[in-house]
Formats: sequence, C-alpha cells, structure tokens
Amino acid sequence: MYVDNEWVRVTGSELESSVQRIIPIVGRYVVSAETTQVAKRNLEFYDMVELIRVKDPSWEPSNIFFYFLRDAGNLFWLNGTSPPILEVNLKAPVRITEENCIDYLEFFCFFVRGEEGPFLIAQSVEDVYLPKGFDDRMRMVLEGTVRPADITGIDADGNIHVDAVVYYSNAIFTANFEIKPTGIVEMMDDEPIAADLPVKVDAPVS
Repeated sequence: MYVDNEWVRVTGSELESSVQRIIPIVGRYVVSAETTQVAKRNLEFYDMVELIRVKDPSWEPSNIFFYFLRDAGNLFWLNGTSPPILEVNLKAPVRITEENCIDYLEFFCFFVRGEEGPFLIAQSVEDVYLPKGFDDRMRMVLEGTVRPADITGIDADGNIHVDAVVYYSNAIFTANFEIKPTGIVEMMDDEPIAADLPVKVDAPVS
C-alpha cells in the first residue's frame, strides 16, 4: 500500500522505541532495531496521525508487511479488521473531503479485508498489488476495465458516493461505495466483470 516516495525512514531513538512497542504485537516474527525497517508517512484524511510500515528481510512470506496507525504515540495495528481504523477515526478525528475521499477509500478497502484478502481499488494497470502473470486475453480485459475511481455524488447527510473497479481474491467487479463522514464505508452494489481468474491479490498484513 502506498508504494511511493512519501515514506520517511525511522531511525535512531525513534526506531528503538518503535521496535520495542511492535515486538509484542507481531508475535512469532523477529523484530530488531538492527534489521527491521520502519517507515512512516502522513495521511491526507488525518491531521496528526501517521501510517507506520514495518518490514524485516527475515520474515516469511517475503512480501508481508505490518502496518499501524500512530495517534498521539499510541499504535493501532491494522490487522485486516475495521475496529482499529474506526477507533482512530473517532479519536483523531478523520476528515473526509471530496479531495481525499478516494485515497481514504483505497486505504479502508486495503486494510479492512474479507476472508480472501483486500478489496483492491484498481485504478491503474501499473498498481503494484494488481496480480501479474495474465495471458494476453486477460491483460486486455484488465486494460479495458481498470480505471480511476470516480465520485458520483454527495447526499444530504454528507455521504460521498464513489464508483470504482475492485479486484478481490480472483475476481474483478465494479462497485458503488458510500463513504460516511465518520469513515465508515459501505459497498452499496456491485456488478461482476470477471471471476475465477488464475491469480489472486497477494498482499499479507498479518
């Protein structure tokens, strides 16, 4: 998630402190200030909350990351369920606007998961988490389907409606989402595009 150059590497005493707080959360994974890589970044929909990303070269599978929200020094592990996000939304609080709602939708759907993994908001065929290895026919389907998410309206209660393409497990569909001012996201309806694809989204966070 958020594969770009906006991450800031955590070093020194901040790294030491982060490692000590992360150790009891990640359980069987080895965490060390010498080898574990910690980075942080701001999120547009929070004023004072940082997203923390943790990775160690020794971990298996090799593509697993741990993510946390850090609010006033407290860590909230993004473990694939909604309560950590909704708790921070209430405390921070979250501030969702027309300008940042699609970023928030990507964030929420990546970290609040179903049994088969994240609901990847597929906006570009260049998305790092979009599965690779398709044959030419399936690649053409992707290129003709994946597109930027689009705001379709804002209702009287301030709920923002967004239409997006979603890649979940081994299926692609379009969906209309309702994003409430509190940060709760609901999928209002969906329409299948392709199913039983040969590869799934593979982005473990726990």
